[in-house]
Amino acid sequence: MLRRQFLGATAAVLASSLAHGQAPRTARVAWTSVEPANPNSPFLAFFRKAMHDAGWTEGRNLALDQWWGGGSVEGLKKRIPDLAASRPDVIVGAGGPATRVLVDAQVTPPIVFAVSADVVLGKFVHSWAKPGVNRTGISFFSLELIPKRVQLIRELMPNATRLAIIGWPPHAGELLELEAAAKAADTLGFQHRYFGANNATELEAAFKGVKQWNGEVILAFAGALTSHSDRFAAFSLSEKIPTVSSWAVFAEKGNLVAFGPVLEECYARLAYFVDRIFKGAKPVDMPVELPTKVELVVNRGTAKALGIAIPQAVLIRADRFID
Repeated sequence: MLRRQFLGATAAVLASSLAHGQAPRTARVAWTSVEPANPNSPFLAFFRKAMHDAGWTEGRNLALDQWWGGGSVEGLKKRIPDLAASRPDVIVGAGGPATRVLVDAQVTPPIVFAVSADVVLGKFVHSWAKPGVNRTGISFFSLELIPKRVQLIRELMPNATRLAIIGWPPHAGELLELEAAAKAADTLGFQHRYFGANNATELEAAFKGVKQWNGEVILAFAGALTSHSDRFAAFSLSEKIPTVSSWAVFAEKGNLVAFGPVLEECYARLAYFVDRIFKGAKPVDMPVELPTKVELVVNRGTAKALGIAIPQAVLIRADRFID
């Protein structure tokens, strides 16, 4: 109760200072991620710039602390007591795994998250429109984009018949994504098979399964597997089995095509939520948002290495090329 009273008073002080044109006391934001420490993270950089644009400057009225997990969920879990002791006003959950750690730890400060999940199925909030809990943010979960990726695969490989789908079983919404992908694959004449991978070891087993099944192309669900995008690229080039996914990093790391939300803009948008909370808004009433912009990124170097001719119809739709 004392913790809640402190945080309520903090929001009131910040809001009152801003309303009266006073210089507010330093507001403290905790950036959390399970990734290895990366102060130069582009996602952190976009969030930091957006905070600055909203009037929050480090060293003047903002302290932005970074809490990294060292590449594992367990690593971040171990840091939660120290994070809580630092008394942040708002915590940013950069990614689903980090947000899951915060939710399970029942941390008290408001949480603003960026996750790739169905936020209701994942129990991050009670509903999309009215979270009902002390957290809100952005979800990259877009079922409507999955059929478009399968259609893109058909355009890239008109003669392919065997579509391998690789995903992360614990992902909230995985079954819905698989259902959408299977329906699109059936419509476009693909045989399809799902290969689940909970970790790096199982990902290697999934690759082996794709090869044994004679898969011709991979649709990779984003989320926890994104950190292994370079391994997808290595497998694709070695076995001549291209990978298509949703986040630009897949194409940047050497995979054929990525089509999905512009993550940098999504992470910048998190500053909007944090700024509003500092000015008195309550996360419980702030709807969870979806991305407003998507991009198609084509790796022409990988296409050439795989002997795939990118159709003109795809080239003219591309937002960015990697050679």
